[in-house]
Amino acid sequence: MSRHDPARSRAFRLRRLGAALVAAVAVATAAGCGAAPTVLSVPTPPAPGVPADPAALNAADLDAWLDGLLPAALQRTGIPGATVAVVRDGEILTARGYGHADTGSGSGSGSGSGSGQAVPVDPDRHLFRVGSVSKLVTAVAVLQLVQSGDLDLDADVDEYLDFTVPRRYDEPVTLRHLLTHTAGFEERVAGLIGLDGGSPDLRKALATDPPEQIYRPGTVPAYSNYGNALAGYIVEHVSGTRFEEYVDRNVLARAGMASSTFAQPLPPALADRVAKGYDAAGVAGPFEIVGTPPAGALSAPATDMARFMLALTGETVGEGPLLDAPTRELMQRPGLDATSLGTLADGPRMTLGLFDESRNGRHILGHGGDTMYFHSHLQIYPQERAGIFLSLNGGGRGQLDSHELRQAVVNGFADRYFPAMSERPAGVDAETSAAHAAAAVGTYTDSRGIHSNFLTLIGLVGRTTVSVADDNRLLFEPGPLSATPALYEEVTPWVWREVGGHRLLAMRVTDDRVTAISYDSAFTLLPVEPARATAVVVPVLGVSVLVLALTVLSWPFGALVRRVLGRPRRDRAGRTARVLSRVAVAGALLALTGWAVSVVAVMGLQDVSATSLRTVQALQLIGLLGVLPATVRLVDDVRRRVGWHRITASALILLALAGTGWFAVEFMLLAPSISY
Repeated sequence: MSRHDPARSRAFRLRRLGAALVAAVAVATAAGCGAAPTVLSVPTPPAPGVPADPAALNAADLDAWLDGLLPAALQRTGIPGATVAVVRDGEILTARGYGHADTGSGSGSGSGSGSGQAVPVDPDRHLFRVGSVSKLVTAVAVLQLVQSGDLDLDADVDEYLDFTVPRRYDEPVTLRHLLTHTAGFEERVAGLIGLDGGSPDLRKALATDPPEQIYRPGTVPAYSNYGNALAGYIVEHVSGTRFEEYVDRNVLARAGMASSTFAQPLPPALADRVAKGYDAAGVAGPFEIVGTPPAGALSAPATDMARFMLALTGETVGEGPLLDAPTRELMQRPGLDATSLGTLADGPRMTLGLFDESRNGRHILGHGGDTMYFHSHLQIYPQERAGIFLSLNGGGRGQLDSHELRQAVVNGFADRYFPAMSERPAGVDAETSAAHAAAAVGTYTDSRGIHSNFLTLIGLVGRTTVSVADDNRLLFEPGPLSATPALYEEVTPWVWREVGGHRLLAMRVTDDRVTAISYDSAFTLLPVEPARATAVVVPVLGVSVLVLALTVLSWPFGALVRRVLGRPRRDRAGRTARVLSRVAVAGALLALTGWAVSVVAVMGLQDVSATSLRTVQALQLIGLLGVLPATVRLVDDVRRRVGWHRITASALILLALAGTGWFAVEFMLLAPSISY
């Protein structure tokens, strides 16, 4: 489950990468592109920093506002349905359903499955899969055990585990790191979401082939499903109760969330109440099985999520408070400070489970969540004792439709009912800001990624280019959490705000160069190594593949020409090197094709066997080792003066094999680990 990088968006990125590799093999260009996202028509918020009069936050105004926004947006984007709840001052102000929980297609599973009749969304009856919003329940469960003294936020998690997690650094990994996404783990794709199967085994999913630790604990915010799920397993192991049972008894039931569950598949009493989830074509998918339940397995109706928001704002609901006041306040404070984060601590920071999503000078905490089919967001206003929850059962026809609609709702809610309270800071003097801008220029990739195996390839897409604009501003292409460019200006030293917007960035600097840009509490941009820069990778790979592809095409063509013209075959001298070179050329091209097929399969949530991946690696190794016979061939051709055209061909083949070999080494295609 992800936030702002949903499983659907990940699939889109993988599809782009697969298309890029296939195109490289076919036409020698390592590029791919997707359709431009559909941009929703969203009401323009008040000018940043300009106080505005709030609308009356009551049921009548809320219902009128939501009724004016959501039905039209669902129709425009093709998203089947939405469920919404809003709370304020200890009560549920409204809970609304829009569109359909079941469009009547009869496919998939869920409410009304096979009925052939459309079923409108009922916010009290229909369960939606809330994705990573589930992580808030996991955080509450952890903090309950901290409150009781059974867990220590700052103890090494090894004290609470019965298996070992990978460590690259000597510093301990703590629950504080897990809840703030700073334990340093790389991402994992395999087993994240399955479309069939029974109840997952949490311990097995975490202990079997865990991800590598690639960052020093506490220093780089890097969103991690594995880290949050590990915190959930600690709850299970220390309490002696299966995670799903613990949260059902101590969080969901206690908050009065009687229709909510982490169980997979759903228990019979709830199975016919879950809304269907739909893909971009409007086809219903099966019930999704989240491989690590603490990270995203919760199914809940909007009214139950409203009760959960009330509990997070300190109200007593259900059987009593989820956390005592000091622990709840601890949960809602930044989890780390400048001691480990440095100047990244001057920007938005994770609390113990919640993102800082402040807007208009208001303290707002929230969390988004995505599965393949469902897209959700929850925000609370601790000081105003308010909250809003939204979930969609489809992503829409455009790649960013669900994200933009959620932003339209939560940001529109903030601007309508909690508008700006004060002016913005004056900013930094132009000379200093210009120097800081120059230090940030470069190409960046996201900290949330895979760095130890072939899916390092994903880093080839989704990169961000930062350049100077207007002498002392920064142009981000694309802007963080956006598909379009965004302009930023410095408001305090090393903290930048979007011009005309609300997003904040914080930078960390080493030796006068920006080494990290935190842009959304648990997400960080890191500089791309020069050797991996797009300006280097694309030409090298593209030209190399072109040469190899033309070489393969020349084999039958050359034989035909010799036959037609009656030319003799080349003499036997150097034949071994030529044959081995041909084997290497074929191996390199087949390997690239194999990686493209493997990436596309992973994108489709299909398992790729170790045998298949090792076979592709073997082909890649043959291509790399082919540099040796290709060198021998070139030297032999020069020594025997076989003609400039043959010498040139031999040189190009050598360079092309070297190029694809470099690419394989640089992007971990030959790494011992093939876990993804």
